[in-house]
Formats: sequence, structure tokens, C-alpha cells
Amino acid sequence: MNRDSVTPLLITFNEIQNIERTLAKLDWARRIVVVDSGSTDGTLDVLAKDGRIEVKHRPFDSFAGQCNFGLSHIRTDWVLSLDADYELSDPFISELADLQPTAGDAGYKAAFVYRIYGHALRGTLYPPRAVLYRVAGARYENEGHGHRIRLQGRVSNLKGAIYHDDRKPLSRWLGSQLKYAAREAAHLLETPRDRLGRVDRLRLMGWPAPILVLGYVLFAKGAVLDGKAGWFYAFQRVCAEVLLALELLDKRLSALTRSV
Repeated sequence: MNRDSVTPLLITFNEIQNIERTLAKLDWARRIVVVDSGSTDGTLDVLAKDGRIEVKHRPFDSFAGQCNFGLSHIRTDWVLSLDADYELSDPFISELADLQPTAGDAGYKAAFVYRIYGHALRGTLYPPRAVLYRVAGARYENEGHGHRIRLQGRVSNLKGAIYHDDRKPLSRWLGSQLKYAAREAAHLLETPRDRLGRVDRLRLMGWPAPILVLGYVLFAKGAVLDGKAGWFYAFQRVCAEVLLALELLDKRLSALTRSV
């Protein structure tokens, strides 16, 4: 694939702890589009130093809204959609240059290696996602606290991985999780049960997920062998599930109160 036919797209908000590592692996790109929702921590100063970067400002309403807005500013056939705490691996960059997509190829998924302050974990709950795809026909939709890309055509898997390494302060992570838990709880409660996957049905129950996720991350995913970084990640996942369980209980108790 001619890499000149690919434009990286980044979504940013106060990413000073991450953005330089992300940009360092995009030295091959001729143009980079960034959608920023009001950074005040120096992120915009870093972006302004690179003449290839075009910053588009948009108040945040949803991840899907930010991404769809960004897609409207892509002028190439292909887009590489990245979070500002992603770092492309060298095998990923090499594979990108060697790709030869056919007319039926709409996009490609990448797997992720999760890092905690640079320490790569053996396994995580972070799923593969479509990161490289044709702009034509692509559309993001909100789903719970996250978002999903809808593509028209074949989506294949890439061999090269992307590193996820978010080094923002823990207080920022906790604040985000509170917002995510509220959105995810609303999604789980509003979606018909028969349309939820097995894991989401378990989470909908409230109490099992926080208990089960600790053992699953530590032993099934091997985080117990990753030392302090593994325990940190495991406790993060437990905390996220506890916040979701609390949101579900809060909404159910609130509904009971209104019905009395």
C-alpha cells in the first residue's frame, strides 16, 4: 500500500503525557488530522510544531461524533484511526507498506499489546479493533461508553501489533471511568437482553463481574506474572467493573424509588 494514500486521524484531549510517543511513529505520514476537544495542558503546543498536522477543534459530545467529524476532513482513500495513547510497532509500519488491498477490502483490524508505563503485559482484556480502513462508506456509531466503526466490505486481521500505553494521571483515569460506567450502565439496561453477549449479560447482573475479573486477568491473562504492572492493570479492571456495578445498582434503586 502506498502510505501516501493513508492519513492518520487522532482524537485528543490533554494528552501531553502520550502524544509525542504516538507522533514519533507517524514520521512516514504526509498529513495528520487531529480532532481536539479543548486541550489546555500543552498538547496543542506539541501539535503546532509539526507542519504536517492539521488540528480541527470540536467540543466533545461523543467518541462517534468526534471520529465522524474527523473522517469528514480526510482527503485520502484510507484512514489510520488512532487514539492518542497508541504507538505503532515497527512490524505494523512495515506491514502497512506491504499491504495490497483489493477492491473488496474495506479495512484491517490490529491486535494490541497493553503497556503499563512501558511494561508490556502478557495479555489483557483490550480487544482488536479496526484501525485502518477505506473512508468511503465508513461510519462510527456509539455503543455503550465506546464506539464502533461500521464498514462496507471485508475486514482482515493484521499481524503487526499496536502498543496501548496511557500514562495520564490515575486521577484522570478514575474520572473517565466514572463517565464510562454511567454510559455503559445505560447501554446495558436499555439493550434487550437477547441482544447482549454472554459477558455483557454477566455484567448486567452487577455483582459477579468485579469478583471474576480479578482472577481472569491475573491467571487466565497472565498478569500475575507481570509484577507490579500486572497487579496495577488487574486492580484497574476490578475498579472499572465495581464502578459499573454501582451504576447499575444506583439506577435500579432509583427506579424502585420512583415507582413507590
